Amino acid sequence: MKKLLSLALVLVMMLALVACPPVQEDPLEYAEGTILRMATGYNNAQTGLFFDAKLISSNDKKDGVEDGAITLHNGVSYREGDLKPTWVEVQNRLGIVIENKYQGNSAANEIAFWAEQFAEVDVVSGTASKLSEYGAAGEIVNLAEHLDKMPNFKAYLEANPIVRLSITGDTSNGAIYFSPYFDGVNDIERMPLMRTDWVEKLLNGEGDFTAEASKNLAAAVYEPYMPTSGKVAIEVVKADGSAKETIYKDYTNGNIIAIMNAALAAGDVTGVEAVNMLRDYIDTAYNGYYGTKRADLFIGQNAAWDADELVALLRCVVANPQTLNGTDTVQGLFSREDGNNQRRVDMFRFAGTLFGVRGLESRQDYLYVGNDGLLHDARQEEATYVALERMNAMTQEGLISKSFIEDDPSVKTDVMLSKDAGFMHYDYNQTQTVYNETKLNGKGEDESDVGEKYMAVMVPVARWNDGTGEIFMRFTESWRSVKTDGWGISVKGVGDDVNKLNAALKLIDYAYSKEGQILMSYGPDEFIKRNADGSYVMFDFNGEQWPVIADETFDELWTFANGNYTNFARQLLGSTLSFVKSQSFEYQCTTEVGKEGAGYISRAIALGTIKHPELAITENPWWTSVPTVLPTTKVQNDELKTLSALTGSGATGKFSSSKDEEGKVQTNLLVDIISVGYAGEGTSNRADMLNTVKDTWGGSRYLEIKNLAWEDLLDFYNK
Repeated sequence: MKKLLSLALVLVMMLALVACPPVQEDPLEYAEGTILRMATGYNNAQTGLFFDAKLISSNDKKDGVEDGAITLHNGVSYREGDLKPTWVEVQNRLGIVIENKYQGNSAANEIAFWAEQFAEVDVVSGTASKLSEYGAAGEIVNLAEHLDKMPNFKAYLEANPIVRLSITGDTSNGAIYFSPYFDGVNDIERMPLMRTDWVEKLLNGEGDFTAEASKNLAAAVYEPYMPTSGKVAIEVVKADGSAKETIYKDYTNGNIIAIMNAALAAGDVTGVEAVNMLRDYIDTAYNGYYGTKRADLFIGQNAAWDADELVALLRCVVANPQTLNGTDTVQGLFSREDGNNQRRVDMFRFAGTLFGVRGLESRQDYLYVGNDGLLHDARQEEATYVALERMNAMTQEGLISKSFIEDDPSVKTDVMLSKDAGFMHYDYNQTQTVYNETKLNGKGEDESDVGEKYMAVMVPVARWNDGTGEIFMRFTESWRSVKTDGWGISVKGVGDDVNKLNAALKLIDYAYSKEGQILMSYGPDEFIKRNADGSYVMFDFNGEQWPVIADETFDELWTFANGNYTNFARQLLGSTLSFVKSQSFEYQCTTEVGKEGAGYISRAIALGTIKHPELAITENPWWTSVPTVLPTTKVQNDELKTLSALTGSGATGKFSSSKDEEGKVQTNLLVDIISVGYAGEGTSNRADMLNTVKDTWGGSRYLEIKNLAWEDLLDFYNK
């Protein structure tokens, strides 16, 4: 009987264990209120985790701002030094306390500031390359050693193997030294933007174009890039967006640039005559395909334009200012901020798209993968300089804005558009088409603004060679992947404090959960539209369900940031500073005009008429997106530093894409060639440039080091 009772007792205990399994400890357990010293933000003090005095003062005349505080619709008033809403919520959800150590620098300069004092911070912003470099030197925590304790981050990497490859800092142990930042992923990034109403005004309609006044075209400098005879087959999306079809560029009657140049060689050509030349060319070269809607060659869903046709259009634009804006001057191509080196480089990025050159819009430096499987450096390729010379020819003809050439720091996109001064640039869709709401489409102070339209247009057709032969196609290298900035955990900062280490790891892991991705993109729940039961109102975005922003959030977006989602999110909410930014929030904040142009491009990508690098190791390596980081060793990194003309900024760097800073003007010779041509000892012509980059500045050795790391990375991937 006792034995039966004992067996019964054991059975009851076993059943109890099954019903109530032992509670497993959180592998990232830490004390409530653990302090993390965060030297993190995005490029300046206004886009950090805490409210900055300059941000508050710049909004002091707006609704909801008084007595040095910004009051948002959640009812909270934020003053200088207060945590932004997203990070208040991070503290609440994760049970940590955030201490501000951010110096308000760019990622490169922030990590440089802390490099000699890593013990003073726990988490720090930096460029992916620098975080990996310091990680290899033992200064930044290897996240790969903790992946088993970070289920969300681990799952994200497993679902996106090319991301894992892009952030591997050491192939001997698979080290990861930073949490990657995604400003969207696997989608187009920058795109051409045009005043499409101007194109329609010049090209559409029956009969000849007429105008009361126009200017003469400048002397021809630009020469044909596309063929001057024969036919070229081009895939386009049908006008209704339903499918793709093949049309032909027929050069039987000549290339438009050759036609215009011949006319210019014979005498003056007026703006009116130039427009009619372009109209006739479109009718004949496309066999009437565009009918009286010739503008669709450039701005339609079925657009098929190329560099030569764009130059012809630019000639027409700058020679007809009286028709287009009622003044004596129109600027053709411009950059967002002519006094900002970080924006000026978009001009040579666009050159790569126009003239079929890889590496000018690379995820890392100027590198791309060739069909031979090796890395190539655009700065050491003759094709790069041929493209830049073509851009310089456009400059000489006055087709690129004077402010770009003269480096006028006062000229920005808003000025070009609000004053009807500029025609076209290459940039991000949402932040630039927002000017349609602030000035264009009848929302400005002048009733004559009605009908003006600035929007994204199709990527151009160009000659590309993927190693299988020359192809006429649309290809963009501007493809979203791991950004060049990220956050790392300081080894000396967290030291032996397990609480600090686990809290920092928890923050990163949480950011890659769906809940964390929503918080890091949208901010707290108060800024999201909710149903009666408190759940989010959702909508479909790229095949996934994402929240709809609150009406009050949309209103504040306009109050504080003139509709610029990125500025509002970073400056007011504190979101989109790192980790994974869903484009779903940004899409909702895009103007109808912005959605129209982006919709054309999205359909073209979906139907395969716009091609792009793949976030995978492809059979033909030319199509593989270059990783954001390569696993160079400390010894290699030290050697790369000595090649300062290629890798440096400030006084020594010759190819910097960094933002100018006070007392520190950045140099980029590729920009300079576009604006003023070749200049300087060793850089006075194309051959000099190539020799100087390869030999004098160590380009050959630079590429050798990068290829050694690439080979190691491929071996790691294959294993």
